[in-house]
Amino acid sequence: MRNKMLTKCFVLGLTLCMLTGCGSSATDSIKGESGMMNSATQGAAAEEIWSETTDGYESEYVTGSNMQGSESSVNKQADTLVDRKLIKNVSLEVETKDYDGLMGNLEAQIMDMGGYIENMDSYNGSSYNGRKNNRYANMTIRIPQNNLYAFLTTVSDACNVVKRNDSVNDVTLSYMDTQSRKEALEVEYDRLLALLEKADELETIIMLEERLTNVRYQLESLESQLRSIDNKVTYSTVRLNISEVQELTPVVIEEPTVWERIQTGFTDSLTDVVNGALEIAIWFIVKLPKLIIWAVILVIGILIFRGRRKKKAAKMAAMMSAERGYIDKTEGVTEERKLTK
Repeated sequence: MRNKMLTKCFVLGLTLCMLTGCGSSATDSIKGESGMMNSATQGAAAEEIWSETTDGYESEYVTGSNMQGSESSVNKQADTLVDRKLIKNVSLEVETKDYDGLMGNLEAQIMDMGGYIENMDSYNGSSYNGRKNNRYANMTIRIPQNNLYAFLTTVSDACNVVKRNDSVNDVTLSYMDTQSRKEALEVEYDRLLALLEKADELETIIMLEERLTNVRYQLESLESQLRSIDNKVTYSTVRLNISEVQELTPVVIEEPTVWERIQTGFTDSLTDVVNGALEIAIWFIVKLPKLIIWAVILVIGILIFRGRRKKKAAKMAAMMSAERGYIDKTEGVTEERKLTK
């Protein structure tokens, strides 16, 4: 009997423990569901940007979780976007023998491809010493993106490209984020106008008008940013540095031998000597009239200086002879006095 009673007590205690655990788990699940319902309710309430109150109209801003959701949606849209926002920039250093022909050809090509010259700094090679210096031009060109590589091909065919640098900046995410912020501000702006029509208190009207001014300013700033990005995407930037040279820089494909380097260096040195002698001769001929004038002035100056020097020497000699005569007379008088005594 005692064993049977102990068995029944053990079974009863185990049953009670199981019921207690199930009840607690059920209670926890109910609490979890109620918590999820409360968070969902709060999230729905937080989506309201402006709401009416008994005293007036108050602003309620979107929570951080909604902002994160919008950023993730922007990332998804950017990943699926085919027409990405790419800003392309190209820098070229070129040289040419036919400077005038190249400049005319480039300006015509830029006009034909729908581009324009944004900035240009050029030098025509003039100087005061009569020597013609090499001309150059630094240009900033805006070319439609679909004609960029055709324009670069034209430049490469028309002159010798010494250096080239390409860069591409993907601004798709930034563009879409700016556009999303603009759309959100537009919605807020419309709601503010609707609330302003319903407002009847002066304090509320002033608050709404200040917020409208702030939102309008932000909208104009975002629209300006979008227009700037669209312009940079639509028109690629080409920075072109053009130099006029007598000889084009050779393209070295293989390393030259020692003999080839000696031959090239000797030829270049001889060419420099000949060009230097020629420049000196040209300079002498060009400056010959000035040299003649300066030579005449120098000769006249020397003659005047010698004439004055001769006059001064003659005057000094006369003075010395007069002094000697006076001394001789003085000595004669002294001797006569001695003899008389």
